[in-house]
Amino acid sequence: MPGTPGAPTGRPEPEAVHHGTCPAGAVVLKTLPPWAGRNYLLLTGATVIASLGSSGALIATAFAVLATGGSATDVGLVAAARTIPLVFFLLIGGAVADRLPRHRVMVAANALSCVSQGLFALLVLAGEPRLWQMALLAALGGTGQAFFAPASEGMVLASVSGDQAGRAFAVYRMGMNGANIGGAALGGALVAAVGPGWVLAVDSAAFAIAAALRAFLDVSGVPERAPGGGMLHDLRDGWREVVSRPWLWAVVVQFSLVNAVVSAAEAVYGPLVAEQHLGGPGPWGLALAAFGVGTVGGALLMARVRPRRLLLTGALCVFPLALPSAALAVPLPVAGLTAIMFGTGIAIEVFAVTWMTALHQEIPEEKFSRVSSYDWLGSLAMVPPATALAGPVQDLVGRTAALWGCSAVIVLLTAAVLCVPDVRRLTRRTSTEPAAGAPASHAAEPDPAGAD
Repeated sequence: MPGTPGAPTGRPEPEAVHHGTCPAGAVVLKTLPPWAGRNYLLLTGATVIASLGSSGALIATAFAVLATGGSATDVGLVAAARTIPLVFFLLIGGAVADRLPRHRVMVAANALSCVSQGLFALLVLAGEPRLWQMALLAALGGTGQAFFAPASEGMVLASVSGDQAGRAFAVYRMGMNGANIGGAALGGALVAAVGPGWVLAVDSAAFAIAAALRAFLDVSGVPERAPGGGMLHDLRDGWREVVSRPWLWAVVVQFSLVNAVVSAAEAVYGPLVAEQHLGGPGPWGLALAAFGVGTVGGALLMARVRPRRLLLTGALCVFPLALPSAALAVPLPVAGLTAIMFGTGIAIEVFAVTWMTALHQEIPEEKFSRVSSYDWLGSLAMVPPATALAGPVQDLVGRTAALWGCSAVIVLLTAAVLCVPDVRRLTRRTSTEPAAGAPASHAAEPDPAGAD
């Protein structure tokens, strides 16, 4: 899913997926919305648990490297070791997830992440791990994520009925974002209290629990997929699905660059501005936390609002993503930056929900994971070179000009995407309208009502 650095309604779903609630849980489920069935609760619970562990583990990994005497460069190398296999295996992961039962791919990927994080924890707790060992285990974790991400995309929306899918996904995102915020805060406190090794061990246990929950998904009503023509055939088929839909490839291209400049601003320029003008890491951490709180607010908003024109609404909400870079370029005081980050978090979460709703509505189920893998690849591929080039660009044009350039790139790309007719016209379908898999041009016909 295109989104900030790290992301699904109308297709009828198998009855066993939507109604897969066990009688023993009927009393509990009466207090929940009617669309929150067994599969939805399992998927949401697994994601919340895994997010709690992973967000804390990101902090623990950096401090584990530093505890061995590693430098900032060493921290970056370990982070890159996770990102490179993630990018390299994404397309393969998407093709595999469309050939095998997706829940099994998710469980296997979680198991790999559990093992890699468990070994990482043992190395840290046992003594002084070497840099190559930490990089290798980080790479294994990235490989697991490369197979997990395309398989998991759309699974939550497939567990609820079409009319309620957007609302269900918003609630799911609210839980995930809240877990990311809480996990980061708890992880930082635990690293200080007991050391990074134990936080990595907790992350390993979280992946084990998440895998167990996903293993209990009821997929008895999901029809078996017809055998494909091989891995390369599936990848070419997924590519054709992407390029045949102008709204899809336009947004993927947009976010390949938007994510890149946002990452450069937040990972490189932001800490430098905070150190020199805002008072150090504390105020910068407060601004980042405000962004996270904003994403929870955006998810809460989308649980209540169902915009008719999905991509038009989402694209307009990308414009505010240019504001944090502009605020750093000025630079604004901490209060102003924090307010902007909060508002940006709300806006980008609205985009995330509308984007996934559109994908789930328009992409055939049997091709969803391979299309998702291209989406993920576009979102991540340009991030490493952008962060690597941020320093040289600053040396060449100055930090202020570089930050204004980041804002300009976001505004210009978003304006260009709005020039694509299908982006402006694609509308949310009701359960009585044609299911996904119809030609994109049909789905993008003008709404007779003429309003969102």
